[in-house]
Amino acid sequence: MQRFLFDQTDIRGEVVTLCDSYQQVLENNQKLPSRVQSLLGEFVAAVSLLSSTLKFDGILTLQARGDGPLPLIMAECSHHKAGRAIAEVDPEADFSAFEGQNLQSLVGSGMLAIIIDPDKGSRYQGIVPLDHPDLSACLQGYFDQSEQLPTRFWLASDDKAATGLMLQALPQQVASADDNRDQWETVVQLASTLKDEELLTLEHTEVLYRLFHEEQVRLFDPAAVRFECSCSRERSANALVSLGRNEVEALLAEQDLISIDCHFCNQTYAFGAQDLDEIFGGEQHSLH
Repeated sequence: MQRFLFDQTDIRGEVVTLCDSYQQVLENNQKLPSRVQSLLGEFVAAVSLLSSTLKFDGILTLQARGDGPLPLIMAECSHHKAGRAIAEVDPEADFSAFEGQNLQSLVGSGMLAIIIDPDKGSRYQGIVPLDHPDLSACLQGYFDQSEQLPTRFWLASDDKAATGLMLQALPQQVASADDNRDQWETVVQLASTLKDEELLTLEHTEVLYRLFHEEQVRLFDPAAVRFECSCSRERSANALVSLGRNEVEALLAEQDLISIDCHFCNQTYAFGAQDLDEIFGGEQHSLH
């Protein structure tokens, strides 16, 4: 991922190309229709771009939920550029019907949420209706409705890479309000000429040159984005603690092990009766 600035005006941008990290996401979502995998790539690219707006340590989550054949699709990325993603499809849906469908038609009547979960501080969630056909338009609607800085997205993915371009207006510092407004309209219009194939196949420098060669653009060094799942045995144990020892003991009376699966990375954490004292701090109970 690379940041860039327009030197003569108050506009910034980010461009991202994900290959290895995206492939790891796809490996953990192999049973999805190809159309859903492509949408998952757009979510991965978008959440990576959005994470660049975080000014603190934490995780930003982008998710869409609805009543359609794709009831959940989500991706998250930390301030340290570590991300993961997942999609869930209706097991009774006809996968052949997914091809050619847009995000809105697949998710159905639902909502798009951006959730910011800082390591320190309060959780924030912003929600908008999923009332646009694609993710780029939904995100634009989110920023327009929330009265945040004007922001636009261009996203593309295939079976090899997930890519995206983001433009964002900044608080006025460099140029006048009129100049900023005119320049914003210009760069958005130029970016709108970008083809998916160009975004997927060209180097970042070539993409930016083709779009903005008449502007003064300063490109910063790239930052690596990696796949990383935040699941752990400790977090899984905490889920059992939330159930309470009596409930966990009742489950273990019916089965030898309790298995907790992470849908993001397919890791399984198993707990047996011998683990209870460690989980619950040595509290003595007997199994029935």
